[in-house]
Amino acid sequence: MEQSEFTAIFSERSQNFAWFLGAGASRSAGVPTANDILWDMKRRFYCQQENQEILRQDLQSIAVKDRIQSYLESRGFPALWEDGEYERCFEQIFGSDKERQRRYIHAILGEENVSLSIGNRVLGALIGSGASRAVFTTNFDNVVERSVSEVSGKAIAAFHLEGSHNAQSALNNEEFPIYCKLHGDFRYDSLRNLPAELKKQDADLASCFTAAGNRFGLIVCGYSGRDQSVIDLINSVLETHNPFPHGLYWSVLKGSEPIPAVQKLLDRARARGVNADVIFIETYDAFMLRLWRNLPTKSQEMDLKVRRVASASVSIPLPKVGNRSPLVRLNALPIFEIPDRCHVLNISGFVSWESLRSARDRSLGRIILTKTDRVLCWGAEKDAKAAFGAKLIGLSPKEISAELNAPENLVIKGFVAEALCVALTRGKPLLARTVRSGSFAVADAQMDSPAVFEPLFRVIGKTSGIISGLMAPVDDDHPAAETVSWAEAARISIEIKDGRPWLVVEPDVWIWPTRARKLAVKFLDERRGDRYNNKFNSLLDAWVQVLLGTRERNQTVAIQAFAEGENAENPRFVIGTRTAFTRRASA
Repeated sequence: MEQSEFTAIFSERSQNFAWFLGAGASRSAGVPTANDILWDMKRRFYCQQENQEILRQDLQSIAVKDRIQSYLESRGFPALWEDGEYERCFEQIFGSDKERQRRYIHAILGEENVSLSIGNRVLGALIGSGASRAVFTTNFDNVVERSVSEVSGKAIAAFHLEGSHNAQSALNNEEFPIYCKLHGDFRYDSLRNLPAELKKQDADLASCFTAAGNRFGLIVCGYSGRDQSVIDLINSVLETHNPFPHGLYWSVLKGSEPIPAVQKLLDRARARGVNADVIFIETYDAFMLRLWRNLPTKSQEMDLKVRRVASASVSIPLPKVGNRSPLVRLNALPIFEIPDRCHVLNISGFVSWESLRSARDRSLGRIILTKTDRVLCWGAEKDAKAAFGAKLIGLSPKEISAELNAPENLVIKGFVAEALCVALTRGKPLLARTVRSGSFAVADAQMDSPAVFEPLFRVIGKTSGIISGLMAPVDDDHPAAETVSWAEAARISIEIKDGRPWLVVEPDVWIWPTRARKLAVKFLDERRGDRYNNKFNSLLDAWVQVLLGTRERNQTVAIQAFAEGENAENPRFVIGTRTAFTRRASA
């Protein structure tokens, strides 16, 4: 289901929905997710046992994580992503010491760590205004309590493991709002983290959830569905006489798919006659703000507290440019012309991200696709029809300028960046590759084009090769080990600054197959280890020459993604060849 369709349903009858929140709904407030907590526990345990000092920010290094994980597995800890890893790590680190466990959770989830985001404030406003009347969560933190207090000035008390017997009574007596913490509250004695505890939910809280499931629809946000006890709890509602009468809607970040357990649950719900669907969202904050904007019953006073700021036209003059050092070169090129239109595809039935990727592969690169509320496309109409077949009902042009300039619309920005990458690589010995982390122009090792890569060769030597002694291992999807190879690449992205679009070029190294990148950390560190100052400056010059085909500065180059097509079919860019720079402002 598209966000616009669900927004229309929610805005008409918001009181008919209960919420189920996972850690993703609190992460935007600065609260760590279960995975963050898991790695923090691992880090602390490793440091204590091995007398090491590893900081939280060090966990950004894959090599550091691999070292910690290998050590823990040698001590009998579960493998990475193994079922029950979270609970078993808690058990092996804390044992049965509930007080020590509570102190740890209290420290990492303490109120001083919370900074409410706009999504949190929206939920607080929905609860405080009575637009939402029931919330259930697996979280321990106090984000919901703070959001209700700060936005509405009211207080909300949670039913948790120590007061669970009152939750059912409150629901029966319509003592709204109802707020239940299914796994407990870190400020009290009862927390549910250990394996035996997570096998089943508290009976009283489960009974309250079941009763709510027979009265409300359910919106799931920030929750992956990996806790089997929660899946069982939702499944138990489906066995009742009136499950989720207003629907069951599970939000998933765009570019991802619901895990099999969630998909199976939704299929079962549909079989029981429930309107059950997946809503693909950009972020929790963007989704909540969309719902709030379209809520007809919101008051102006509450709206100001949610947004905290009101837009106004301002004119702040930039300081005069000086002529003193340092002069700093940036890796951004000005874009003088950027596409403002594309096609919207009207496709019958549900369209997943996987089906979009399959359609793009079938087109052999002749179409570029993404999905917001609708499926967007660049490419000839005949190629879109060939990719989607009878499922494509029709297509129409769409303006995208406003969405490109909206800072929260990362999907559109990525869509345009992919088109720009395709345009930059067309007709050159370069491959355009788009993955979750962005779009990349990759040197094609299969094409013999020494003249084109000469600017790169002068700076860094070879542009591609095999990583000796490294093989991508066998897994469920790859039955044979594969040789790991590399190629010079440049990440292509778009930034909007001062209302102007810029092409950002970031030199990098591509690894094949992509799943082997984490295995090639040592090679990547050695390959990129000396790319500073003069060398990076020369490498940037080389990539600009390869991508734009000229060494001349202060020129403009026009490029298009495809050989032919009108504006909405064939995105066109005009790019300047001189990179941006900054100079110290005058006094």
